[in-house]
Amino acid sequence: MDPTLSKRVRIIAGAKGLAALGALGLALLCAYAVILIPFTPSISDIRKAKIDQPSVLVSADGKRLATFKPMNREWVRLNQVSPHVIDALIATEDHRFYQHFGVDLRRTATGLLRTLIGDREGGSTLTQQLARNLYPEEIGRKRTITRKIKETIAAIKIEYAYTKKEILETYLNTMPFLYNAFGIEMAARTYFDKRAQQLSVIESATLIAMLKGTSYYNPVLNPERALARRNVVLSQMVKRGVLNQADFDRLKTRPIGLNFERQPEPVGPAPHLAAHIRKWLIDWADRNDKNIYSDGLIVHTTIDSRLQAVANQAVHVQMEALQAVADVEWGVSSERLISSSPSTYVDQRRRVQPFAYFWKTKPGLLDVFIRESTTYRSAVDSGAAPEAALAQLKSNKEFMVKLRADKTRLQAGFVAIDPVTGQVKAWVGSSDFNTDQFDHVAQARRQPGSTFKPFVYGAALEQGMSPDKRFIDRAVEIPLPDGTVWRPSDLSPPTGQSMTAREGLIYSKNTITAQVMQEVGPKKTAELARRMGVDQSKLDEVPSLALGTSPVTPLEMVSAYSTIASGGEYRQPIFITRITDKNGNLLARFATENQRVMSDKTVGNLINMLRDAVDQGTGQAVRARFGVRADVAGKTGTTQKNTDGWFILMHPRLVAGAWVGFNDSRVMMRSTYWGGGGHNAVLLVGDFFEHILDARLIDSGARFPYARPRDSILEPYWDAAKDWLFDTVRDWLSGERAKPAPLPLPPPRRDVEREAPRAEPTERERERLEDTQERQGQRRLERQREKERLMERLRQKREQWEQEQLERDGYLRER
Repeated sequence: MDPTLSKRVRIIAGAKGLAALGALGLALLCAYAVILIPFTPSISDIRKAKIDQPSVLVSADGKRLATFKPMNREWVRLNQVSPHVIDALIATEDHRFYQHFGVDLRRTATGLLRTLIGDREGGSTLTQQLARNLYPEEIGRKRTITRKIKETIAAIKIEYAYTKKEILETYLNTMPFLYNAFGIEMAARTYFDKRAQQLSVIESATLIAMLKGTSYYNPVLNPERALARRNVVLSQMVKRGVLNQADFDRLKTRPIGLNFERQPEPVGPAPHLAAHIRKWLIDWADRNDKNIYSDGLIVHTTIDSRLQAVANQAVHVQMEALQAVADVEWGVSSERLISSSPSTYVDQRRRVQPFAYFWKTKPGLLDVFIRESTTYRSAVDSGAAPEAALAQLKSNKEFMVKLRADKTRLQAGFVAIDPVTGQVKAWVGSSDFNTDQFDHVAQARRQPGSTFKPFVYGAALEQGMSPDKRFIDRAVEIPLPDGTVWRPSDLSPPTGQSMTAREGLIYSKNTITAQVMQEVGPKKTAELARRMGVDQSKLDEVPSLALGTSPVTPLEMVSAYSTIASGGEYRQPIFITRITDKNGNLLARFATENQRVMSDKTVGNLINMLRDAVDQGTGQAVRARFGVRADVAGKTGTTQKNTDGWFILMHPRLVAGAWVGFNDSRVMMRSTYWGGGGHNAVLLVGDFFEHILDARLIDSGARFPYARPRDSILEPYWDAAKDWLFDTVRDWLSGERAKPAPLPLPPPRRDVEREAPRAEPTERERERLEDTQERQGQRRLERQREKERLMERLRQKREQWEQEQLERDGYLRER
């Protein structure tokens, strides 16, 4: 055979073999691609992705409260994006975008070859990148042939389902740009503080440059790399004919010109409630095959946007004032009470270093706080010696400033419920959501103090005890099963005098409440509290439960008081009335059922007693400071060492309660005055009721149906007139006439220059001399006893007169 012919045959045979091998490989690749098709997103899934909509939370009056988004993104239409952005994107990432069908065969072949040789440079089109970003789990992120094939199949499906404009719009709205900024709109706001429609050529090029590697080309942390990559983008725009050379030469030397600011997710009017509902809604959606981030659910809440706005304002204003009180009281060494007005402390705060005296006198506590911090634990876990980590953090000024601020920031929880329906109308979970996202309404459990006492008296009334039953105000000692003795006490020592149960609750006497608890028992008290709404927290069935020693949430307490205001019917608090889809079709409806837990008689007596607690007892600030004249009843609460302050106020149409304190119970208000619920938490509730009554957001004329009717706002004057009448009758029976009061002596002449300034009373003197409410209570008790003695003398005189009449009649008949 001719050697030349033989060589030609071998070449042809080899070529045929290679062709056959290539065909076989292509066939296998196609077969593999067909196998992978079911493992890529379906056309229906792709169409669904286009119309994904976040769920929206709305108030009862139709105002938007929150939007549940998986990421911080604002979707914009393509015509709301600067044309420079689109030009830069197509020129740099996919200049044949309008010519291909989702896959650029030339770039794909190049990409496959580079993938085989281990080169990380890819050849994906914009559509393929979009497929990878929309379906990371289905397609995968690992650089393999399988991922490339899946990406290609998904891109073809996307091109089938969407137009080119829709693909561009979706791409620009889904790309990440660091700092929790997703999409071109949030990127424009984050890096340049403007809308996407306003981006210039170099700003557009800077953002598109980040797509190659957001961290590597981050203009904030790596400005030189970002500038170089931006110029590459500009040069590509010149190459593709969307930017002329003269403009490129002029722009390439310009700085990036950042105006960087993180874009926080918008906080609605009720952020803590929104977070609470989000957790609940995720569970509901899972059970009902829904997605709260894509199905466009409309969640209709019970919140009244007007009441919520007033609650937000009341908490903000009053907590600012109370924070000033805490800052100033702990900022000076003196123990004296500076003022009973918060505004005085607001004026003085700038002249003192907040909490300086607190940290000076508690250096050991500061070390404990440092050791409890996550930063300290992380340092120790990483191998640092405990003492070295402690010393390092103490020398870290930024860390210490933040730690002190967090520990000494006064917090609050406020919630309002409609007792007729059980619907939550306002919810404020902290003094400021931006600094503390912890919810002090539904999450925080704190000792309720004296606000728990109505459950003790309610249980006793249910068992038949009369509110007028008498107890002696004496020292109480209750032996406990562990051998210890519980000795409850009040601010002032026992008087040894007789008091009714009603007066014990009105003036919040611990010694009287403890005796009532002895009669009714902790078990009965706890059972009633649970039936009334305190059903999520553990209640220790011990005698001290009477004084509120078991931690509970404000939501539970306000719910339980709503049971009283509703006439003894418990309604589980609800915050959602219905859920609809984006077209208004009803998906679910929610309501609460009522359950009778107290008799009408008990409710009437309890409301009367708690009304007097506001009129005469520890809650007087509601009327005296805020001028609330509606028919209301309520109770204050204070725990040991001024750790927690509570106040809950009931109105026939709304029940609102507040807790005030620090997140860490080892930090507390300094003075007994400002540490009491009757002086701190009452400010929030009083401010709230004052404004909603003035604005007529609730019916100011509504009255409790199960309590004695109030004659008018002149009732106190009528009481004074009755007191005068009793005094006059008493003097007449005793044979004495009221003597005219002597004329007042002229005031002594003051020598202003020589007169020394009076020293302000110390805190101890203040507690002893300014216990106004308790002194008033004692005077009222003495006056009441005087009335009772007077009535007894009148009864005796009447019996004596009747006896004389009988004797006289008998004598006449006998004669």
